[in-house]
Amino acid sequence: MTELGQPAKLSSERIRRVSPDFTARYLPELAQLEQLIHTHAQQLKVRTLAVIEHQTVSQTSSQRYKLPIYSLRLGSDNPDLPTLAFVGGVHGVERIGTRLLLTFISSLLQRLQWDRGLNHELQHLRLIFCPLLNPAGMALGQRSNANGVDLMRNSPDNATDKVTWMVGGQRLSNRLPWYRGEEHSPMEAEARALCDWVHDELFGSPLSIVLDCHSGFGLRDRIWFPMAGSREPLQHRADIAALIHLFETTNPHHNYIIEPQHHSYLTHGDLWDYLYHQSLSLEDKVFLPLTLEMGSWSWVKKNPRQLISFMGLFNPLVPHREKRTMRRHLLLLEFLIRSSCAYEAWLPATPMSRLRYEMEAKQRWYG
Repeated sequence: MTELGQPAKLSSERIRRVSPDFTARYLPELAQLEQLIHTHAQQLKVRTLAVIEHQTVSQTSSQRYKLPIYSLRLGSDNPDLPTLAFVGGVHGVERIGTRLLLTFISSLLQRLQWDRGLNHELQHLRLIFCPLLNPAGMALGQRSNANGVDLMRNSPDNATDKVTWMVGGQRLSNRLPWYRGEEHSPMEAEARALCDWVHDELFGSPLSIVLDCHSGFGLRDRIWFPMAGSREPLQHRADIAALIHLFETTNPHHNYIIEPQHHSYLTHGDLWDYLYHQSLSLEDKVFLPLTLEMGSWSWVKKNPRQLISFMGLFNPLVPHREKRTMRRHLLLLEFLIRSSCAYEAWLPATPMSRLRYEMEAKQRWYG
């Protein structure tokens, strides 16, 4: 029986394309993604951001496979238009984020055949996806990548305020969770691919928004924005406040807790903090990274048997709850498409409007 193991540092095995048997057993999400790419090749613009080598090990043999990280794009090619990006699978055990995005992509592709409104929106928007950033970690069923590094602790940024012990990132060992990687070493291939992708696809747009889909924290769904490593107010707090005001006035019955990540806990090495700091050097550009943190404790509360499964701590294991999760968050994803297209109607453009939303942000998050 073949088992998954850590990638060997030196190997002479023949490296091959990942097989259907492998994806069916360990990575059905990658199989579904590649099927979407194959079926809708004329509608999607596809890039391979990186290829991760991964090894399977058995008593008699070992094989090394190439696991691709894909980027999919719909909509306009014009870099002067707003860009909306969705990311999933940063933590390999959190499969529900990737599944949510695959469901959403599939829905959009079907609607493009008849939905005139969606076709019109995509003429004024660049819509891009990276649904599965950490394929080796997902194949292994672990939070980290195959090297044991937590990709959301892997940037060189250090928190300026005291972080939560261990959870905030540690350099003791890759056998322990939340491992950041060795100090002064290059970022992991997956983290570098994400950063390069953001630079290439988002930083040239007048407004770019990212939603990174995670699970595993709390009883309530949360929408986080930077900072994760500091309690200082976000420089673009007025823009975030305006976007959240728009969301809450048009969706008054939503059930999200919306807050800076540091309200929940602080961490070292957050990739979105790192990229946000880099975006501040851009002139007349607004980059707003958001994280959707699906509250997996509610799934455990409703079905305590999930406690005996590591996957059950991060994903709904009962089919009807997974379907309900898909339905619940589609409203947010659709809102982000429409608000990105119409960003000039709500983004604060005058000193008075900026002051209004800065005061709102201060009262709500930074009082």
